[in-house]
Amino acid sequence: MRGELPCGVKMSLSSQISPHLPYLRRFARALSGSQESGDAYVAAVLQAVIADPSTLKAADDIRIELYRTLGKVWTSVSWNGKADGSKPRWEATVQDRLSGMSGQQREVFLLKSVEGFETAQVAQILDVSPSEADRLYDAANAQIAEMISSDVLIIEDEPLIAMDLEEIITSMGHRAIGVARTRHEAGEIAARRQPQLVLSDIQLADNSSGVDAVNDLLNSFDVPVIFITAYPERLLTGEKPEPAFLISKPYSANMIKAVIAQALFFDVKSHRRQKVAS
Repeated sequence: MRGELPCGVKMSLSSQISPHLPYLRRFARALSGSQESGDAYVAAVLQAVIADPSTLKAADDIRIELYRTLGKVWTSVSWNGKADGSKPRWEATVQDRLSGMSGQQREVFLLKSVEGFETAQVAQILDVSPSEADRLYDAANAQIAEMISSDVLIIEDEPLIAMDLEEIITSMGHRAIGVARTRHEAGEIAARRQPQLVLSDIQLADNSSGVDAVNDLLNSFDVPVIFITAYPERLLTGEKPEPAFLISKPYSANMIKAVIAQALFFDVKSHRRQKVAS
């Protein structure tokens, strides 16, 4: 029977695919707009692999080949955009924003911002040049910035870094509403002008904690927070909650822009965190 594999080969292929399936499902659900249609895409990918396992077995990177196969299924069948009334509000908001992008822009944005692929890998998945992948990603980010221009509070005690962050923020079309060097200053600025996004270091000028400053804000309102720190191990402890968005110093402007786009686009609210040891 075509596609039937010896038991050992089946087990081997299954063991290689299994670790990637949860992430493939996440991608397919975001791409298509619902759990039902996303899971249908992944099922179609698995059926394609069973019918012809040779492509996957010959691939240099099985993860890339799985996403590449999903992309081909995505463009060839019509499950796209099935309504899913059970989605929570934030997921519906995300899908509304995604639906405003072209298909390839949506794929590139999700592949880079959510799945963590590098530009060369995205180009391979979509069968486009790296320069075209970059162009699509830049277009997606520009569209996101236009949709969700926001007021941003910077909590950073190093003046040059704060100036750099402010320049990056304004270049994206956002507004920097203030720079706080201490926990107290952060509270004062936030009380006057409630931010829609916070960029925070964890070690501040008076030896106060950026984590404590953020916790103070989160007592009053929900807001996405991006921690930017030279000490990521202080927050990535394996204990919950951990930050959804964390950037290590030194950083690049593109890295800051990408994570800001993610935080605002997916509107992931932050939660109080344990105090970080100095």
